[in-house]
Amino acid sequence: MFDTRELGRRPGAMKKVSRSVEAPSDLGNEVIGVPQGAPVELDLRLESVMDGVLVTGTARASVTGECVRCLEPLERELDADFQEMFSYPDADARVREADAGDDAEDEEDTLFLEDDLFDLEPVLRDAVVLALPMQPVCQDDCPGLCSDCGARLADDPDHHHDAVDIRWAALQGLAGSIQDGEKDNMGGADAGVDEKQEK
Repeated sequence: MFDTRELGRRPGAMKKVSRSVEAPSDLGNEVIGVPQGAPVELDLRLESVMDGVLVTGTARASVTGECVRCLEPLERELDADFQEMFSYPDADARVREADAGDDAEDEEDTLFLEDDLFDLEPVLRDAVVLALPMQPVCQDDCPGLCSDCGARLADDPDHHHDAVDIRWAALQGLAGSIQDGEKDNMGGADAGVDEKQEK
């Protein structure tokens, strides 16, 4: 929770806050995120406006995950910027009047101060998750894994298999038997020629 009492509901008043907080659980997606309890550095600017407090800030944290191509662990620094308006509770009626023509969903998305305090976690979660790469890779040109044996191709750039495509394997067998048959036929034809020459 962050305290806004120093702003005193004076429009134009501003306060800067820097704080390190512990990352909540599930701050990420399936393949990359901020580990629970890891430090998240916050630099915030709190600005008093007519109906509440405008919070602008940056969150910095180390994220960990795995490369979607080669499954190797990866770690990098993430900066996520955000801006959110926290309205005074007594501004609720004014917000409803202003939003009378808008969807009810807009009203539900409005965040409010409680006893001059605000909870940044939902805003932080949205900002960090949106800033995360959906397909993180250890390097831009990561070649991934061998589709036949699962070997990491970056470790062995010359890695390959002399395997035959199974869709052609049956035809290869057929081609082999045709060649054998042709040899047998050629042998028989030669014998017939020899017999004629003897006569």
